[in-house]
Amino acid sequence: MKANRVYHLTVSRGGREPRFLAGRGRTDRVEVTSIDDGELILYFKLEPKRAARLVRQLREEMASLEAEEFRSLWDGADE
Repeated sequence: MKANRVYHLTVSRGGREPRFLAGRGRTDRVEVTSIDDGELILYFKLEPKRAARLVRQLREEMASLEAEEFRSLWDGADE
């Protein structure tokens, strides 16, 4: 089963403005959780531009990889 059917991607912006207007102190959160049990799989706290790039990459890989492949590829990436 594809990773986007097993895991849920959540993005929380640290402010209301778009990333190109974001202040220096703003950080965005990116979380990947398991749909079945709500377990947090990945957690990132990044500046807005890096967070946007990461979200784009995660979405692409979640849509193309199987859940086990995605988990093994990203295991420990948030440390």
